[in-house]
Amino acid sequence: MKYYIIAGEASGDLHGANLIRQLKLRDTNAVIHCWGGDLMQAQGASLIKHYKELAFMGFIEVIANLRAILSNIDFCKRDIENFNPDVLILIDYPGFNLRIAEWAHAKGYKVIYYISPQIWAWKQSRVHIIKKVVDKMFVILPFEKDFYLKFGCEVIFVGHPLLDAVENYRAMPNDNFLKSNGLGEKKIIALLPGSRQQEIKTMLPLMIEAVKEHNHYQIVIAGAPSITPEFYKEFIKGTGAGIVYNQSYGLMQHANAALVTSGTATLEAALFGVPQVVCYKGSALSYYIARQLVKIKYISLVNLIMNKEVVKELIQSELNSSNIKKELTKILSVAGAAKMKKEYADLRQILGGLGASGKTAAAIIDFLKTEK
Repeated sequence: MKYYIIAGEASGDLHGANLIRQLKLRDTNAVIHCWGGDLMQAQGASLIKHYKELAFMGFIEVIANLRAILSNIDFCKRDIENFNPDVLILIDYPGFNLRIAEWAHAKGYKVIYYISPQIWAWKQSRVHIIKKVVDKMFVILPFEKDFYLKFGCEVIFVGHPLLDAVENYRAMPNDNFLKSNGLGEKKIIALLPGSRQQEIKTMLPLMIEAVKEHNHYQIVIAGAPSITPEFYKEFIKGTGAGIVYNQSYGLMQHANAALVTSGTATLEAALFGVPQVVCYKGSALSYYIARQLVKIKYISLVNLIMNKEVVKELIQSELNSSNIKKELTKILSVAGAAKMKKEYADLRQILGGLGASGKTAAAIIDFLKTEK
């Protein structure tokens, strides 16, 4: 069968790659075109557009790049028609994917959504579009099933694919991480300042300032693949901090604590058992708009899933080097680390176990066979 998969971010590339692997195990004749990244391409999909061309963050940036976004949507529609897939599989990325879903449904294509947009946080009205134009929705957060049921929409909870990604990594031999990156035996504080330049410019200086007195730790930054080493150097000059690229999982496996910009990395750090402080600061205007629209108590996936504050969130005006330093001291303590790790164990149970990508692939293929 022919599959057309659209992911617009790095996390979608990871989940899309795992889904492609599972689809190919079950459908040896699968032909897959995708919008995504290197990981999806490495699994044998034909990469049409890289997510680096699609990543626009925040209200202001989206408006500034609206022409490019609309052009990409038109190109995507033409490419789908040329390929004529048996199914369209959308991974999160709602601003783009819901437009494509509406068009595809009207054209008679089967539409699968894997990894729900966070409509429970804002733009809940999108549930009515999803109910109308999506044939099957697979969700990865346990509370999402109840959310959709409130609107009379049946969805399938498959568990979180990051459980598989983390376990797969842990199963691989990686004893050379420290040596290959020139790191010593000292304990590590990991800094994950985000993947976009504007995030890094905001987060990294505050993180560096907060850790500068921790001389008995190695400070290691998770470098974003799209950011050059030269960009980081202006922030870390003279600090002794190191950078590792494309090895965030290796870094998390060896880290004793982490400062993490809000996003998927907060959940990844939790699954690796790394005590963390969550950081977020956007432009004043974007943050003001978001506060008027967002309907959730927390911004980190860890706290959202647990429905309580497991990890400290320092947001906007609360994000400064003094507060980061104070919260970091807490999680570096034996008691603070142990308390957070105990909560992480409960989190893993709630997430529903391993096999999300395999369950989703099997259900997609069964659905397509039934429809045919």
